[in-house]
Amino acid sequence: MDRLRFSVSHTTRPARPGEQDGVQYHFVTAGDFRTLMAQGRFLEWAEVLGNLYGTCRDEYDQAEREGVDLLLDLDVQGAAQVRVKFPDAVTAFILPPSRGALAERLRGRGSDRGASFARRLAAAAEETSLYREYQYVIINDDLDRSVLNLKSILRAARCRTARLDPQAQAILATFPPSEEEHVASDPAQDR
Repeated sequence: MDRLRFSVSHTTRPARPGEQDGVQYHFVTAGDFRTLMAQGRFLEWAEVLGNLYGTCRDEYDQAEREGVDLLLDLDVQGAAQVRVKFPDAVTAFILPPSRGALAERLRGRGSDRGASFARRLAAAAEETSLYREYQYVIINDDLDRSVLNLKSILRAARCRTARLDPQAQAILATFPPSEEEHVASDPAQDR
């Protein structure tokens, strides 16, 4: 979708096979992450399963300069922080079709085993119950349909009155002050 940029978050977790620094995440040490936190550089941050994740304010600032919307992939902690800082943010919760489907997807990634796998599933059970805190819900049972639903949400959000108000005001300024005033000043109407 045009005018959309995916945010690249910072994390302290190690890169998985095939991941590249600056592409999927900015992989940093815990010390570097905490320095960024102390400097107030994060829009949001959270500790998830023992690792730190956060979105740098630079990501938001760059998207504003480029005139694009910024898509954030956040856990529930980070999303709650964004909703407080940006009440007009558009939020969508991605629900798996079932616990079994989520477990299968996690197994397919191959990065979580044993206790880590169990912790991730337990966290998902808690997080999924928070879906009502979001404006939209996408049930990710079919990837193509889920992408289409997300695009629909983005298109609708771009048409919100508050977002288009400056353009609407410019259009309204092209209309005469009032129709009665225009008719009264039309010499053809006096005949």
